Amino acid sequence: MHRALALFSGGLDSQLAVRLMQVQGIAVTALHFISPFFGEGKEDCGKYRAHVAAEALGVPLIIHSLGREYLEMIRAPRHGYGKAVNPCVDCHAWMFRVAKGLMPELDADFVVSGEVLGQRPMSQRRDTLRVVERESGLTGLLVRPLSALSLPPTVPEQEGWIDRERLFAITGRSRKMQMRLAEELGIREYPSPAGGCLLTEVSYAAKIRDLFTHNPVLDPRDFRLLRIGRHFRLGPHTKLVVGRREADNQLLDQSLRPGMVLLRWLDGGSPLGVVVGEVDDELLENAAKILLRYTRAAGGEECRVVVIREGIEEILPVRNDYGESQLESLRI
Repeated sequence: MHRALALFSGGLDSQLAVRLMQVQGIAVTALHFISPFFGEGKEDCGKYRAHVAAEALGVPLIIHSLGREYLEMIRAPRHGYGKAVNPCVDCHAWMFRVAKGLMPELDADFVVSGEVLGQRPMSQRRDTLRVVERESGLTGLLVRPLSALSLPPTVPEQEGWIDRERLFAITGRSRKMQMRLAEELGIREYPSPAGGCLLTEVSYAAKIRDLFTHNPVLDPRDFRLLRIGRHFRLGPHTKLVVGRREADNQLLDQSLRPGMVLLRWLDGGSPLGVVVGEVDDELLENAAKILLRYTRAAGGEECRVVVIREGIEEILPVRNDYGESQLESLRI
């Protein structure tokens, strides 16, 4: 029996790619990537988590976390960005290289992907599909079952490991063919189509570029914070995150680590503020004034802000006198 390693988001296309291999007698292992920008581990919520989809298909799931080296690739991608800070070509090549590296220990003969020719404007053009295959070192060993008949035959097809005539020639952005195929193959549950990657969001790009500019060493934890609240640049090595809602407050509280400073208004309902990086008295006062702008504290009023650092709590008296222009000049 031949074995395949499938890149697996848990979405419709990746489920179909796995199922099309299974019906041809191929043993499949699913590989799911997680990063601060996409992916879900077993602890995450949601009906269509990758591990739920893998269990429904009856395939083992490997979860691989992308770390600092991956972040450095995003900082300076060889093939550039899309409309935001999305280095899709370099990212796909990176993930396929990881898959190639796992093939020997999994005894996998080839790699499978649910990519569809023409579905994504940057990474799924005919030319970029070839670039990804070449740069990952998987030339001839990367099967894209949904679009295989529109692409050159691969080694598994040429060698008879899989029957090319049982693959498909789907192209473009429509999912009608995939949805019909899912019904035929017994795949009942799958998420609605979505990009799924925060790097493609233009509104998110400024926050990422800010980290690239001010953080010589990139840490995945800093990028995870970008999902939460409002962000303000207080100094070259200091930023403030202010919760937008109660869920943000809870996440900020859970994200605290040594060196971070927690702020909240003492005398009324308050979002949480978290200062990340270097802290001095002036920066801390500025952070407290920004926080107060998101409370019901009266303008010009002398307020008390609770400051907690390294587990020690103190009260900081601060006047609520920041203007909108000051706020906007610091907003990321």
